[in-house]
Amino acid sequence: QVQLVESGGGLVQAGASLRLACTGSGLTFSSYTMAWFRQPPGKEREFVAGIRKLDAITRYADSVKGRFSISRENFKNTLYLQMNSLKPDDTAVYYCAASPTKLQPSASSDYSYWGQGTHVTVSS
Repeated sequence: QVQLVESGGGLVQAGASLRLACTGSGLTFSSYTMAWFRQPPGKEREFVAGIRKLDAITRYADSVKGRFSISRENFKNTLYLQMNSLKPDDTAVYYCAASPTKLQPSASSDYSYWGQGTHVTVSS
């Protein structure tokens, strides 16, 4: 059974940093393109960042470019999201997701497995 478990969320003030982690089990982690999505309160889920499985090429939403950094450690089956200069608009539930594609899709429908999410709240 595939499981993705996020951790590292919390309540921080604007300008602070957080590092999210997502640990996978039941799958060959290196065989999956990974991504972070988020769902702000009352809004739809949106793509935040992704990292491809073969060459680790990354992709970011415009809203987080220059502030967030995605990385992965396949030997630990772990995905990370370093979030710097956080803003109140970053408040959301953050989800990690896994896709078997070698591309870097931004649509949630292209991802096969999802974690339960971790809450990030940024106060002004």
